[in-house]
Amino acid sequence: MSRDELSTLSWVVATVFALAVGVWRPRRLHWTVLGAVLLFAALNAGAGIYILNHVGDPRWSPGEPLSAPSLSGTPMVGQFLGALDSALNEVVGGVNQFLAFKQALPVALNFLAASGWALLLSFPLGILATVISYVMDRRRMADFEKYRATVDLLKDELEEVKRQISTGNSVGTALPPGDEVTDVPQTGAQGLM
Repeated sequence: MSRDELSTLSWVVATVFALAVGVWRPRRLHWTVLGAVLLFAALNAGAGIYILNHVGDPRWSPGEPLSAPSLSGTPMVGQFLGALDSALNEVVGGVNQFLAFKQALPVALNFLAASGWALLLSFPLGILATVISYVMDRRRMADFEKYRATVDLLKDELEEVKRQISTGNSVGTALPPGDEVTDVPQTGAQGLM
């Protein structure tokens, strides 16, 4: 992959993650956005580390490597300069590694900077997601307490109905005003008379 493809890949993966998880769990969209930002940060940090571990790769080090001249082919003194060839090759190899690192470093820093900005953005998003979750939990607890109060009221009414039935006093029992019973037309033998 080229460096442009690496950059595009981190955006695409984070966006697909946000969309997929957002569709799967729409009530937790605030946590999904935070997760997508953190995933973007992790992917960019991974790309920056990958580039720093592979500095000699021509994708981000496009320069031609330097080569050391051979001194052993020099007439008359070449045989004495053969040992100098290996030392010169090591020096040139070190210079090539330094130049490759110098060329790869800005590319890696771009990815690491994008990761840093995403991490910086994740702090306010994390606080916002926590506040939203807190408000949703408070609302859920209020609804739960309302349902619990309704259930307790219905249990009390049921216990009173049971007591009235067990004492045989059910004839004088009145229904609550919200549950009025309408007259049902009688059918059958009583309806014909």
